[in-house]
Amino acid sequence: MADSRSSGTARLPIKVVAGASRSEIAGWSAGRLRVRISAVAERGKANAALIQLLAARLGLPGSALRIVAGKTSARKTLAVDGLSEAEMRARLPSP
Repeated sequence: MADSRSSGTARLPIKVVAGASRSEIAGWSAGRLRVRISAVAERGKANAALIQLLAARLGLPGSALRIVAGKTSARKTLAVDGLSEAEMRARLPSP
């Protein structure tokens, strides 16, 4: 049976601030989505919280998002399976 979602994979450039007072999407800056995460950047906690926050915002399961660059950096690139670039951007704050 076919999935109702698009079959594309979009790339999402991110700038993460871990250890923030609350987790939130803070908007766009220099072509990257700025995200504040309350989890600390140790043993993958901030990355897991980032995936959870964005998956919820995009209406996707966490398994549809994966970090493809910058796993230990504040600057990351995520692959988002099941959405086109246009669909993904429509579900996020405008730049």
